[in-house]
Amino acid sequence: MFKTLLCKMALLTAALGWSCVHAGAVYPDHPLRLVVPYAPGGSTDVLARILAERVGQKLGQTVVVVNQPGGGGSIGSAAVARATPDGYTLLMATNGTHAINVSLYSSLPYDPIKDFAPVSLVATVPLLLVVPSTSPVRTLQELVDHARKTSGGLNFGSAGVGSSGHLAAEMLKIEGKVQGSHVPYKGDGPAIVDLMAGRVDFTFSNMPAAVNQVRAGALRPLAVTTAQRSSQLPNVPTVAEAGYPSLQVDPWYGLLVPSGTDTEIVSRLSEVVAEVLNEDSTRRRIEGLGAAPVGTTPQAFAKVIRDDTAKFEKVIQISGATAQ
Repeated sequence: MFKTLLCKMALLTAALGWSCVHAGAVYPDHPLRLVVPYAPGGSTDVLARILAERVGQKLGQTVVVVNQPGGGGSIGSAAVARATPDGYTLLMATNGTHAINVSLYSSLPYDPIKDFAPVSLVATVPLLLVVPSTSPVRTLQELVDHARKTSGGLNFGSAGVGSSGHLAAEMLKIEGKVQGSHVPYKGDGPAIVDLMAGRVDFTFSNMPAAVNQVRAGALRPLAVTTAQRSSQLPNVPTVAEAGYPSLQVDPWYGLLVPSGTDTEIVSRLSEVVAEVLNEDSTRRRIEGLGAAPVGTTPQAFAKVIRDDTAKFEKVIQISGATAQ
C-alpha cells in the first residue's frame, strides 16, 4: 500500500508539474526574441521596442528585439516560421507581412496563416503622406498637379515592395492619373532618411516613423490615410478631405508566434500584451507616435488577418503591383 501511495503521489506530482509548465507558471525561464522583419528606426521597430520593454518586465525576462529586414518583411517572417514553437521566438508582424505579401509575391518562404499562431493585434496607425520641407508642394492636390507636370512623374519611397505605403502610392497614381517611380527600402526608417535628403519626392510613411521629423520641421505632411484626422497632427487633413477618399488605408501591427506553440503560452502572451497596452504610460507612448494601441484575443486577431488578406488582394489586382 505504501508503494502504491508513493506511486500515486509521484504521478500526481508529475501531472501537476506538467500542468504548471503548460499553464505558464515556469514560462518563460530565459530571454525571448522578438523579430522585427524591417530595418531599425521604422514604425514596426519603434513599436516593437516599446512593447518588448514592458512585456519583458511583466514576464520577468528580457525580450530582445532582433531586426531581420529584407524581402518586404518576408525574410524575418520566414525565420520565425521556422523557429522552434516554444514561445521564445515572436514576430512583430504587419499587414504587409501577413495580409499583403501573399497576393504580391508569386511564392513566399512562409504561409501567413498555416505557419503562425496569432497572439494579439498591437496597434493600428495612419499612413502619413509627407514631402521634404524644401518641396514646393503643400497639399495633396498640388502633389498630383506637380507629378502631372513632371516628365516621368515623381519618385516615391516606401518601406518595401507591397508595403501599405507602396500600395497607397500606387493607388494615388491610378486615382490621380499620374506617373511615378517606386523606390523600395528595407523599412520606413531608410526611406525617411532619403526623403529628407531629397533623393525621393514623397512617401506614404507609417506615422510613428515620420511624426518626429514632421514636428522637427524636416518633413511637410500633406494628408493622413485614415477616416479621421490624427490627434497627434490635428491640422493635417484626411485623404478624403483632400479629395481622394479611395486612398484610405489603415495599417496594423500584431504579435505572432510559430504555429504549434502551446495554446497556454499563446494565451499567456496575449494576456500580458493586453495588460501592457492598457497601461496609461504605454498608451501615451504609443499614441504619442500617432498610433492607436489595440490589444485583442488571438481569435480576433486571426479574423483581422483573414479580412485584410481579402481586401488587399483586390487592391493589388487593381494596382498591378507585383514582387518577385
